[in-house]
Amino acid sequence: MNTQTTQSPQFYLTAPAQCPYLEAERERKVFTHLVGPRAGEMNDLLTQGGFRRSQNIAYRPACEHCRACVSVRIVAGEFAPTRSLRKTQARNADLVGVERPAYATAEQFDLFRTYLDSRHQRGGMADMSLDDYKVMVEETHVETRLIEYRVATGLLEEEGELVAVALSDFMVDGLSMVYSFFNPAYVKRSLGSFMIIDHVERAQTMGLPYVYLGYWVKGSRKMDYKKRFQPQEHLTGQGWERADPGDFEA
Repeated sequence: MNTQTTQSPQFYLTAPAQCPYLEAERERKVFTHLVGPRAGEMNDLLTQGGFRRSQNIAYRPACEHCRACVSVRIVAGEFAPTRSLRKTQARNADLVGVERPAYATAEQFDLFRTYLDSRHQRGGMADMSLDDYKVMVEETHVETRLIEYRVATGLLEEEGELVAVALSDFMVDGLSMVYSFFNPAYVKRSLGSFMIIDHVERAQTMGLPYVYLGYWVKGSRKMDYKKRFQPQEHLTGQGWERADPGDFEA
């Protein structure tokens, strides 16, 4: 385990690898370790600077010839769901989202494996075990929580079916959605979009201005869903700027 103790973080650069979003590109990442008593503060600053967190690592793209990855955050206070997103909310009106400590369970892992086997059979997480999942959830030095989404039963003593889970960081200026997964059998529910809407509503209730969605990648169909959540800001060379609808065009 890394025990970085210096006041300033040390950054490292990965070797080139195949980009998971654009077939013609090679990716590199710059990363640092999030450990010690200032890990939460550092995570906030790095996320605001375009980094993402994975366990105790904060990283961001550092590709030599490509700048397609753009950091995206929703302006929570101004968010108004479109007609399509309101329909998504209505289809999931029977779900209840409950915040829990970042503690992995076998029930979550079963859903996680179902999601991976359906959606990401060839991805980097395809071979993850229960122990790997526990590390992903629990190995953190920042304020992280799991939000479980279950079908409401109407009974206080009985928990309904677990259909979706979000692992999210609670930051000083917003919520950062680190990873989320859901039951792919319920495709008509649009559970991925529903969890984003729910996070925006949670940010509004908490008085937090933003929901961080990670990267939008122009030219990648996998990332097209992020266009739906407006207004949003993109991180540019001049800082965070309000995104114009034209920014999403090829």
